[in-house]
Amino acid sequence: MVKICCIGAGYVGGPTMAVIAVKCPSIEVAVVDISVSRIQAWNSDVLPIYEPGLDEVVKQCRGKNLFFSTDVERHVAEADIVFVSVNTPTKTRGLGAGKAADLTYWESAARMIADVSKSDKIVVEKSTVPVKTAEAIERILTHNSKGIKYQILSNPEFLAEGTAIQDLFNPDRVLIGGRETSDGRKAVETLKSVYAHWVPEDKILCTNLWSAELSKLAANAFLAQRISSVNAMSALCEATGADVAQVAHAIGTDSRIGPKFLKASVGFGGSCFQKDILNLIYICECNGLAEVAGYWRQVIKVNDYQKSRFVNRVVSSMFNTVAGKKVAILGFAFKKDTGDTRETAAIDVCKGLIGDKAHLRIYDPQVSEDQIQRDLALNKFEWDHPAHLQPAAREAAKQVSVVGDAYEASKGAHAVCVMTEWEEFKGLDYGRIYEGMQKPAFVFDGRNVVDVEKLREIGFIVYSIGKPLDPWLKDMPAVA
Repeated sequence: MVKICCIGAGYVGGPTMAVIAVKCPSIEVAVVDISVSRIQAWNSDVLPIYEPGLDEVVKQCRGKNLFFSTDVERHVAEADIVFVSVNTPTKTRGLGAGKAADLTYWESAARMIADVSKSDKIVVEKSTVPVKTAEAIERILTHNSKGIKYQILSNPEFLAEGTAIQDLFNPDRVLIGGRETSDGRKAVETLKSVYAHWVPEDKILCTNLWSAELSKLAANAFLAQRISSVNAMSALCEATGADVAQVAHAIGTDSRIGPKFLKASVGFGGSCFQKDILNLIYICECNGLAEVAGYWRQVIKVNDYQKSRFVNRVVSSMFNTVAGKKVAILGFAFKKDTGDTRETAAIDVCKGLIGDKAHLRIYDPQVSEDQIQRDLALNKFEWDHPAHLQPAAREAAKQVSVVGDAYEASKGAHAVCVMTEWEEFKGLDYGRIYEGMQKPAFVFDGRNVVDVEKLREIGFIVYSIGKPLDPWLKDMPAVA
């Protein structure tokens, strides 16, 4: 029986290993993590992450050929293939701070693998890492090898949160990068044979190590670039009276462009896009490619501009001040069907409104109050380090309360801001919400989910990103 061990029981490690276990009953899969509370959650009825379909997959094979454990060293020592799926946060200090990936956790995982291994191993990079990380890991393992042979493979994940299980069951492609030596090719074939249990062979792409590592960064950069492109157009649409949804549909029907990732919004979030582009920028700078770095930096600049533009629109529309006013925030996760709040646009929008002394009432169907308060208290990039290494809890923002539903959030509010495209927000009784709000009542739709005309008939003043402006807003400056 082949034994697989995955170091890191997060958003990537947990779902990926659960699907390998369910698709490969003859393979024993162990997911290990030093966080006791996280492993306890994986072994309980309430999993530590929300992902449609994940519960069923885990329960189908947990205790049979899928195990979650804190006994990291034993499972690593016993494994034939070790996946490393640890955090690679953006550095917060030192050389490359604010751009470079912090490989501290990766390096300590590599040293631990070298310490405990008693047999040859295939070590697989699953986390998103900078190009040439495999070389560094190879050196650590080789210098501490004690006669044991290691093969390093890059097998980046291309999951989208909210559809991760679907993506794993039916991937667009599985990418495996390895050394172009006979041992390297053998290792690639071994990993390929695992995925071949359910993935058609023509969808398993094999490349060299560096191509695989760079392909992951490039894929995320291209996706984020599309979002920033349509968001840049949304600002122009508002200025000219065009409708961004109509423009996006018109260009998306061109088969060379395609319709995906052309939805204007308050900005992209999630753990990868910004982090990977910053990483790409740093690699470009290190290789003397200043113009290339500047090109990708603009993608992040437009994303930041979109969030501040949204805050400006809220403040300037409400008589240039939100001080002391109640604002309902509907949604906090970075997108629907996930409880993940990493780099969510809601954080920057909420901080912008708090800075102007607004009182926020926040509701999200999947995000806990504790998580929201922690996100609003942390500085940039601190979220990506393990909880025990994050700064001590700061005082919760006094201007923020977290409530149990959208109606409670909007009661007595001056404005409603839609920050996540949860399906339930489309079907709310906006007539009832209007009755309970201060007048004039504003809706600022950061995800283009509401029926603008219907809301205007009810009496709301509505701002929807990239849509023709409400007559009320036409006379207001776009910047407070």
